[in-house]
Amino acid sequence: MEVVGLISARAGSKGIPGKNIAPLAGKPLVHWTLEAARESRVLGEVVVSTDSDAVAEAVAPFEPRILRRPAELATDETPMRDVIAHALGELGHCDVLVLLQPTSPLRRARHIDEAAELLLGTGADSVVSVVEVPHRYRPGSLMALDGERLVPVAGGGQATRQEKPLVYARNGPAILALRRPAVGADLYGGDCRPYLMRPEDSVDVDEPFDLELAEFLLSRR
Repeated sequence: MEVVGLISARAGSKGIPGKNIAPLAGKPLVHWTLEAARESRVLGEVVVSTDSDAVAEAVAPFEPRILRRPAELATDETPMRDVIAHALGELGHCDVLVLLQPTSPLRRARHIDEAAELLLGTGADSVVSVVEVPHRYRPGSLMALDGERLVPVAGGGQATRQEKPLVYARNGPAILALRRPAVGADLYGGDCRPYLMRPEDSVDVDEPFDLELAEFLLSRR
């Protein structure tokens, strides 16, 4: 069973310039994902998709396979599906592709292995890492502006914590494992299973505050 880990690390970022190589607890952000991938039992190969010479240089000590991504696939608007399709075109066939976002530095090797094992053990088409949505952000609490007035959104209202439905959100995702991935496929279609992660392992770095939070949580490990 050929299992490939794909790390998508482009150059640009609006929230944090050079985000994927921004310093975090003494090392570039992307190194935390590369370390988890290196320690994984299930990944047979680790590939970095990038348009950046600086990223390629930063990841070189880990000796991953580098896929040079064209500029048109490295914009803020580029769907991850297109990045995966490009990687598959370069890699050829693989049985399982595991997407690992470098913006999830608190994800560990055991999370990667457990998500991949869930995929293989259930026969699912995909497994995506999720975090439970806190009750204060569930549908029963959501409101929107109608002009200048605040009104409940569909499904909102005065529900108690116990009445609010339990819902989940993708945590980046930190992990997306795809069985027999196909170009152009719906990443979350078919039989998609959740891999539940703790909030403290689910920081998704998008803004400077997220880096501060990640650094704090890493210091407590």
